[in-house]
Amino acid sequence: MPVVGLTGGIGSGKSTVAALFQALGAAVIDTDVIAHELTAPGQPAVEQIRARFGADYVTAQGALDRTRMRELVFADAKAKRDLEAILHPRIREQAAARVAQAGTPYAILVVPLLAEAGGWPGLIDRVLVVDCDESLQRERTGRRSGLNADQVHAIMARQASRAQRLALADDVIDNSGAVEALEEQVRRLHARYLSLAQP
Repeated sequence: MPVVGLTGGIGSGKSTVAALFQALGAAVIDTDVIAHELTAPGQPAVEQIRARFGADYVTAQGALDRTRMRELVFADAKAKRDLEAILHPRIREQAAARVAQAGTPYAILVVPLLAEAGGWPGLIDRVLVVDCDESLQRERTGRRSGLNADQVHAIMARQASRAQRLALADDVIDNSGAVEALEEQVRRLHARYLSLAQP
C-alpha cells in the first residue's frame, strides 16, 4: 500500500487537503493528532516529560502544558531535541501501526515538519507538498490563529524553507487559488495514487 507523506508550511492548507483526500476514501493519519493523544493525561510520555522538564510543564489534569512547552522549545534548541527524543519514536510507531491497519488502497500520512524530520524513509513512499506563496501563508496563519505578523514570521523562520520542502516533493498541490482548483488537484492525485496501489 503506498503511503503518501503530506506536508507543507504553516498556513498552506494541509488540513483542508487531507480532508479532501479523506472524503474520497483515503485513510488519513495525522501525526499532530497522534502527538496530542500521546501527551494526554495518563500517557507514559507525559511522565517522561515531567521527569525531564519538571512539573511546571504538565497541567493539573496531567497532560502536557502545550503553551508553556511551545515557549520553551522555541527558545531552547536542546529542550526541543529532548522533547523530540521522547515523542518522535512514539509518533512514528503509532503512525506505522495505523498505516498497517488502514485497509485502504493508499494512506495519507500528515507530517507537518516532514522536511525538518528527514523525510521518514522506510514508512513514506511519496511526498506531497501543499504549496502557496509565503505572503498567503502569513495572511492565513494570522487570520486563523490571531498571531501578529512578527509571531507568524518567527514560526515560518524556524520551519524548512519553501524551496527545501519543494525539493523533497514527488507531487505538489498549489493552494493559492480557488477551492474548486484545489479539489480538482486532489481528485487527479487520488486517481494517480489508486493506480500506484494496483498490483
